[in-house]
Amino acid sequence: MRRWRVRAAVAALAGAVTAMAGCGAPAGLDGDLTDDWRPAAAAVQFTPKVGDCHVIASPSSYLTSYQPVDCTRQHLLETFYLGTFTGAVAERETPPPVGSAVLRPAFAECDAKATAFVGGDWRGARLTVQVAPPSPGGWQGGSRWFRCDIFELDTADGGSARRHPDDHPVQHTGSLRGALKGPSPLALGCLNEDRYGAFEQTGCARPHTFEYVGSWTAPDTPYADAGRDEDGVHAKCRALVARYAKVPVDGVLRYRTGTSYLVPAAEAWARGDRGIRCFYWSGGPKVTHSIKGGGTKALPVR
Repeated sequence: MRRWRVRAAVAALAGAVTAMAGCGAPAGLDGDLTDDWRPAAAAVQFTPKVGDCHVIASPSSYLTSYQPVDCTRQHLLETFYLGTFTGAVAERETPPPVGSAVLRPAFAECDAKATAFVGGDWRGARLTVQVAPPSPGGWQGGSRWFRCDIFELDTADGGSARRHPDDHPVQHTGSLRGALKGPSPLALGCLNEDRYGAFEQTGCARPHTFEYVGSWTAPDTPYADAGRDEDGVHAKCRALVARYAKVPVDGVLRYRTGTSYLVPAAEAWARGDRGIRCFYWSGGPKVTHSIKGGGTKALPVR
């Protein structure tokens, strides 16, 4: 019975159209009901914008939670670059999981772009970088971009395995573009340890025992092996101290300086951060000057 009613309705509609055609179309109409509908607009994929700032620190992009704010207002993250997944990654049925090895090439791209964006070594500051892939729904719809975000950390050793196992972004006002081109409160500079063993920034003219000298990229090994070869890590850090202070890398370098280092936290390591931060260590007595460019006078043999 239900099918018959549908056929009857279609037949009635056809009869009505025939009757209208027989009576003639009103002025301005051509009698063709199919060519007067406006074509549906093509679907537009959601794409985040470079320069947007965010109050949500999530490393993935869902349209429902994408609520950018003006960077002059307090925010947690700033998107400084958009990359594109290609090759086998782009052919996946789902977006790369956050923290997976699949995202490491994307992180490497974000890493390089971050240095250019802030105008200096971002690892030498209270900053960190993350990759944000599209949501599963966006991926299914064809989105293949990835978002590079940068944010300020709450401590000088945040994002490392030293004390804080995870990144702790803090509210920031203004863009971080060019933030390290000159003197900056974000720069690690000279440091001391607090009673808990965490780094605290201080002026280099004030008594201190540590100074940031640079970073190097560790090989792509399991996280458990990241700092296992301590002698090898210290040797690489001593070479960075020598370059920073402008002293020769020779057999007496180890008698000029002590070293300390920070390995990225497991979360940062998983997303591709292999940057080992290195620090000059005075060996105990505090100093009241920077060793930068100081030569053998700043780092005498002890």
